Amino acid sequence: MARKRVNQRRGHPRGPRDSGPSTTHPPAPPPRSGAPEPRGGGWRDWLDPRRVGWLNLLLLFLPVGVGLRVAGVGETWQFIAAGLAIIPLAGLMGEATEHLAHRLGPGVGGLLNATFGNAAELIIALFALFRGYDEVVKASLTGSIIGNLLLVLGASLLAGGLRYPRQQFNRTAAGVGSTLMVLAAFGMLIPAIFYSLPDVVRQGDHARPHSERLLLEHEVSVGVCLILMLSYVLYLVFSLKTHQNLFNPDAQEGTHDESLHGHGPGWGLGRSVGTLLVATAFVAIMSEILIGAVEHTTEALGLTGIFVGVIVVAIVGNAAEHSTAILVARKNKMDLSVGIAIGSALQIALFVAPVLVFASYLRDEPMDLLFTTLEVVAVLLAVFIARMVAEDGESNWLEGAMLLMIYAILAVAFFVLPAGEGHHRAGAEAGAPPPAAGGTE
Repeated sequence: MARKRVNQRRGHPRGPRDSGPSTTHPPAPPPRSGAPEPRGGGWRDWLDPRRVGWLNLLLLFLPVGVGLRVAGVGETWQFIAAGLAIIPLAGLMGEATEHLAHRLGPGVGGLLNATFGNAAELIIALFALFRGYDEVVKASLTGSIIGNLLLVLGASLLAGGLRYPRQQFNRTAAGVGSTLMVLAAFGMLIPAIFYSLPDVVRQGDHARPHSERLLLEHEVSVGVCLILMLSYVLYLVFSLKTHQNLFNPDAQEGTHDESLHGHGPGWGLGRSVGTLLVATAFVAIMSEILIGAVEHTTEALGLTGIFVGVIVVAIVGNAAEHSTAILVARKNKMDLSVGIAIGSALQIALFVAPVLVFASYLRDEPMDLLFTTLEVVAVLLAVFIARMVAEDGESNWLEGAMLLMIYAILAVAFFVLPAGEGHHRAGAEAGAPPPAAGGTE
């Protein structure tokens, strides 16, 4: 959905690409690397990185990852190759969804973007979920939220601010998104507080069965997930129906929506559906390889599962969208850039997280929404800072640099976090005393 929030500002002569000779013809997009000629070059277009996009060169890691997996060697290299291959595949999924949404119209198209905007992250998390890597799943959710609100938004503000001294965006749309993120942050905070309440802690002592305490945790998680999904539905109605002009003002003006990925003319229905299906299938294959090599890779590189989820997996799943937000910020389309960052974080918190919790009921032990103390604090800080940035409706490069510094500080904290801090159940199953607060030990 964030990909459709286009606000192409007119009358900004700042920047070298904004000026040019006057013409009586309708303005055409400036020539860029990645934009094909009006008339085809056929299959040669797919061999030219200037037309396909440099990001798609990472597709070369697709056969590498499959080959290593079939040979059964180099699990660390399997993890690296699969992660790099997912980046362009996620980009193709996003682009195919964008073109398909354009074909289906603003209503159905917006809903399609809202549903499949983070499909790659959801697929990776599902594979991790059914392998029992709850720590990695929850960490990837945390990483996607803080990555979008700090890394993506910060890099976009920095990239755009280095070219334009002052950039503006719709403060109402950004404010609605950031306020909803406060609700999502409470959805993470309340289970952690509930877990540490004395009455709940007593449910886990030797006098009472531990299953009673687990039941309470899962009841709270399911209730919170239902509320989060209801909030997401209300947000879709607000952004796609009642206040559509805030998120897609150019639709009201009748202007043409240029492809975000710079590939010129829109794809046909067959090509869009085919690309989406093929890319989804390959993302599933690469996700299986990626998750299958997580345990060996973390041990070989001396990393913790929570760091891999918060930083590595989150960046892999969001990299294509990250690049889009930065590119449009460089073109002074800050409504779109801010919308991508906040909208993607919203979709993770209000849609993907509840879907994963509900999907976990298909296995023996369901997953809850109990995050570690550091994860909860990181999300709360990210939401609070993003809310501050969205308040005035304008930005500069220094704000972007500060967001990146905060993300770096959190990354350092997750890197040095002891491995035991990422396990919510360590020792509990064996009758050990429950953690004091925040779900950590």
